[in-house]
Amino acid sequence: MDRADKPLALTLGDPTGIGPDITLLAHQARMREPIPPFVLLGDPELLAARARALGLATALEIVGTPGAASEVFAKALPVLPIGVAGTVVPGHADPAAASAIQRSIERAVALVLAGDAGAVVTNPISKAALYRTGFAFPGHTEFLGQLAGLKPSDAVMMLVSGDLKVVPVTIHIPLKDVMTALTPALILQTLMTTARDLKRYFGISQPRIAVAGLNPHAGEDGTLGREEIDIIAPAIEAARGKGLDVTGPHSADALFHAEARKTYDVAIAMYHDQALIPFKTLAFDTGVNVTLGLPFVRTSPDHGTAFALAGTGKASPRSLIEALRLADAMRACAGDAP
Repeated sequence: MDRADKPLALTLGDPTGIGPDITLLAHQARMREPIPPFVLLGDPELLAARARALGLATALEIVGTPGAASEVFAKALPVLPIGVAGTVVPGHADPAAASAIQRSIERAVALVLAGDAGAVVTNPISKAALYRTGFAFPGHTEFLGQLAGLKPSDAVMMLVSGDLKVVPVTIHIPLKDVMTALTPALILQTLMTTARDLKRYFGISQPRIAVAGLNPHAGEDGTLGREEIDIIAPAIEAARGKGLDVTGPHSADALFHAEARKTYDVAIAMYHDQALIPFKTLAFDTGVNVTLGLPFVRTSPDHGTAFALAGTGKASPRSLIEALRLADAMRACAGDAP
């Protein structure tokens, strides 16, 4: 199905966080820089109230279909209505909003799978607030995988900022569980999915993949742990056997300096913070979260709900703008592929 000329579906996110703020500011940014057309799946009254609080003269227009969004985007922010229960107070998480948050994500996925939207871009959610209402997924990545009918390990999280790309093999699990979750099969699948989607969505025909070790100094030949020998190295060899350009396991503490980053197209880390600490240190304002392995493009700002900034006018839309642009570029690259 051709999604190349369809508007992007932007989810509500947590309405008590900065999602409404950065949505309004990203739409305003179209006046000074290219922004691909998008439609917000959210509450128009809530958005209008946040615009007043921020002193923004943003015109909103309710639309019935994503297709109508492209026609009005230049003059108004198009909104496909999804009502939010309760009274939304910026900066104060409210479980009453959880249903709308989830319905917005589900609607966005349904629209893109039906070919009515070009890609899914998600505003930040508070997982802790959703957990209190029975949300059964560790985060966006796993929920989107389930909506797409995938196995939990099929959806891969990648952080992107320009040429810097980082993938954690394990994501939203306690650190104490990482050792048991890591298997050669999981690492190999992550490598295969990453290589395939770098080719499909980024036009990198033979991605250079650098794999980090788990232990300090990549285990020092087994003296600081055997996971590199018993788990990571076998996955690397299997990936090489399938034609992938993979190196490692590398010492993680030396993998992200400037010269090292020139040697690979993507770094594979073993757990969440091993990937996100260096990434956010290098690219906090411009980072984009991408879900690989899905049958559609999904991006998101690489930051959280920032409750302390909601409604203050201090939130930056830069990461959301980069997420919108990257989603547009990825779906165009996929559309151009043979």
